[in-house]
Amino acid sequence: MSTVPNTPRPSVIQLAIKEKAALYAAYIPLFAEGGIFIPTTREYRLGDDVYVLLSLPDDAQRYPVAGKVAWITPARASGSRTQGVGIRFPQDEKSRQLKLRIEEVLGGALASDRPTQTI
Repeated sequence: MSTVPNTPRPSVIQLAIKEKAALYAAYIPLFAEGGIFIPTTREYRLGDDVYVLLSLPDDAQRYPVAGKVAWITPARASGSRTQGVGIRFPQDEKSRQLKLRIEEVLGGALASDRPTQTI
């Protein structure tokens, strides 16, 4: 009998962003593929697979993203930043479309100096 390594299934997170300001704070333009910050107290490791169902402001569609944890903001992080994980979008056409949609929603806000929850 062969043993198969126990690979955990990716966790599924539903993230509904209701306001443009919240989307601005969570979006990660630093990643070439785009990414999103997800506030969570759950423990993750870098590289963990995460399946996100993302809803954007004023958009009835839910966007499925099979991303990876690219950074972690721990509890009690400096600067009173929110605990959570940064998810890097995969390099695929659906993610490219999602990145374009997010940047369309944010418009000129992307050039803002306002602080975000991201790096």
